[in-house]
Amino acid sequence: MKRQKQAFLFSIALTLAFAAALFAQDQKFTDPNVDYSFDLPDAKWKMTVKPSATSPNVEYVYGDRSQGHLEIRRLNVAKDAILTDVIRDEEQKQQFRPGFVAGKKESFAGHLRGEIFNFEYVAAGRSMSGRFYLLRANPTTVYVLRFNGPNNALRSIQNQTDSIARTFAVKP
Repeated sequence: MKRQKQAFLFSIALTLAFAAALFAQDQKFTDPNVDYSFDLPDAKWKMTVKPSATSPNVEYVYGDRSQGHLEIRRLNVAKDAILTDVIRDEEQKQQFRPGFVAGKKESFAGHLRGEIFNFEYVAAGRSMSGRFYLLRANPTTVYVLRFNGPNNALRSIQNQTDSIARTFAVKP
């Protein structure tokens, strides 16, 4: 009887371990209306804007918008466009935010190569950050993954923003 009880408890423990492993796996974003996919490393990422046939835009929040926001945009650029020029255009769009301060630019590589543009600003009296990943898919296409959120919140999920950008890939 004691052996049956131990075997039963072991099977429950094993089932719980498999269930935990299943829930810990990344969620994969893919949609027939867009030509890319990526992995979401945490179940707290919730889609707020779903792509459609008329609008390929995708947006997610981390928990809620006050903890982190992601929007993905596709940019068509000139064939000879340098990524630094594309970043400068993105920076000019952001510079009118209150308290805007440009941060460092970093090289980045995942499925796609590109650069990261960091900046800070103030919104509703709170210190905020932006971390934009500009990833070149081909000579005329750049994807921008725009992450925004409070300084501390965005900093604390930077490993997740990097993971999303690293797994971002164009569908074949």
